[in-house]
Amino acid sequence: MPPITIPQRQHWMRILALTPPERLAEALAPALSAQPDHHWLRRPETGLVMLRGRAGGTGAQFNLGEASVTRASVSLAGQVGHAWVRGSDARHAELAALADALLQCPAHHADLMAGVIAPLTAELTERRDIVSRAAAASKVEFFTMVRGE
Repeated sequence: MPPITIPQRQHWMRILALTPPERLAEALAPALSAQPDHHWLRRPETGLVMLRGRAGGTGAQFNLGEASVTRASVSLAGQVGHAWVRGSDARHAELAALADALLQCPAHHADLMAGVIAPLTAELTERRDIVSRAAAASKVEFFTMVRGE
């Protein structure tokens, strides 16, 4: 297996963080049931992060607000997995960290990419498209009529 690149890992970490925890637990159940015990390097803990924005997308940075996040780190199958998820769901952070560790393991990588990450990616894309279509259907176009004076 070729080395894992940063964009590949960013992709699966995004999918793990955006997938609802119940669906993530369902998708990972077969892979996690066959694994040996793991060692927590950092138990799930919740804190705040500052969200930054830019005026107009390119202007000066400003502090937009804070968001709660939960992070966790685990050692499993000789790999270290990390997770940061929005909100305070400790179980979601645990599952994402365990999945990250397994995805870095050459013995499990291909199976998990095909059996877990690919279907979850398709589900997230479909969910985003549904929301986008619903928003587009409610779009209102405003126009001004020129008066003939």
